[in-house]
Amino acid sequence: MHKTLPQVAAMLLIAGWAVVAEAKNIDLSTVPDRDTVQLTIYNSEDITLVRETRKVSFKPGANPLQFSWANTLIDPTSVELKFLTDPDKLVVLDTTFPHDKPQMLYWNVQSDIDGEATIEITYFTSGISWAADYLCISDADETEMSIKSFVRVTNNSGEEYEDAQVRLVVGQINLVEKIAQLAQVPMQQIANLERSSRERLKHRVLYEALDAPDSPMDDAAGAGEGPGGGRPKQIIKEGLSEYFIYTIEGTETIPNGWSKRMRSFAAEEVPFKIQYRYRVPEYGDRLVRMYLLKNDEDSDLGTTPLPDGTVRVFRQNGRDGLSFLVAQHIKYVPIGDKIELNLGVDPEVIFELVKLRCWRDNIWMHVYGASVFRRVDDGRVEIDVRSTVEGWDDHTVYAQRIRNYTDKPIDVEVRRAYGGHIVFRSALDVTNHDYQTAQYTVTVARGEKAALLYEILQHQGRNHKQDNVTLEEATIKP
Repeated sequence: MHKTLPQVAAMLLIAGWAVVAEAKNIDLSTVPDRDTVQLTIYNSEDITLVRETRKVSFKPGANPLQFSWANTLIDPTSVELKFLTDPDKLVVLDTTFPHDKPQMLYWNVQSDIDGEATIEITYFTSGISWAADYLCISDADETEMSIKSFVRVTNNSGEEYEDAQVRLVVGQINLVEKIAQLAQVPMQQIANLERSSRERLKHRVLYEALDAPDSPMDDAAGAGEGPGGGRPKQIIKEGLSEYFIYTIEGTETIPNGWSKRMRSFAAEEVPFKIQYRYRVPEYGDRLVRMYLLKNDEDSDLGTTPLPDGTVRVFRQNGRDGLSFLVAQHIKYVPIGDKIELNLGVDPEVIFELVKLRCWRDNIWMHVYGASVFRRVDDGRVEIDVRSTVEGWDDHTVYAQRIRNYTDKPIDVEVRRAYGGHIVFRSALDVTNHDYQTAQYTVTVARGEKAALLYEILQHQGRNHKQDNVTLEEATIKP
């Protein structure tokens, strides 16, 4: 059947309307674009709070407003609608979930205005994550370093987010405790709540925690790094009890299926020190070289905790180049806490333990019976003593030899653990790290050797005096 030109035009208009409506997730008399969108990403729960605003034209009376989440990870139970302008003249009468369109809802809005108003739609979605990484470059003398921090945001939510303001949650929110308070049940009974009830309480806790006051989004719209950009992106810090929220300055477009790397902060001339450590439980049976610094003001850091992330460390080699030292994952670093970077074994420092001497003494016996009898024929008296070895002391003398072939003095910390009842004897300045671990530190000058002597006295067996039978108490038989 042939169609007239007006019919074709009408069909194209309807088809175009449907595409635009689905792409924008909203449908009214005119299809509005997003005005602003904000993502607050909480990695620990794989959940992101999305807050977006749009300008919508209303007419007096009932106005249908459509929201859809087809092919996305949006949680439909978390969707909320607010009116930022004329809230006293706009009311949501009801919310409808059409049976023939399972991934869509309609708000029926009663309006007393004839004109434009700003609405805010908030919801939770999954599939958006972030990861931090750090670039550390030490100077050639290894006394200070520069640190640059970056954040990579990955969007696998199924939704496109254009010109989005990005906020990152660092730390943990005590969801279980706060849900228990809202539900007025003990924490161990939360698992017994219905899933829908538990999710609603979870959403309520996260709304209160993540929907924190922020700088105006209009003020945050700014140029980023790179061509056409202005100053580097900075971080706005908001301290909130157990966690922090980082707000990346400016806006970013993060398409679905894409990742975007953004600069968070930079610190120059951060001081650090070098220490060599021997700690078997932490680093294995080897002496490792450490870079030690702090997340504090003296390090040009310390204004916020540092999130989990991968640290890559380089050193200037003095020839306009860099030498790669290590890549290491660090855990969440609170303000004032230490940052410890393990660079591995230094081939210019030889570390070996040599056993010099060992012996055993102070042997004690358990005498549990004796008999004495006289031989008549030759007049001799023989005593038969029945006993077992109950304990003794083992002595071992060691030499901890350290040879420093580097061009500077080195500080060495040694921790050695010994089982059983031991006594650590040495002229070294020894302290107890715990009841079975001896710790000492020493400085070895450049090009020098150190032979650190110590003795381990270990009490073996047992010696309960009340259980022993002395010879005087033994039974004498004629």
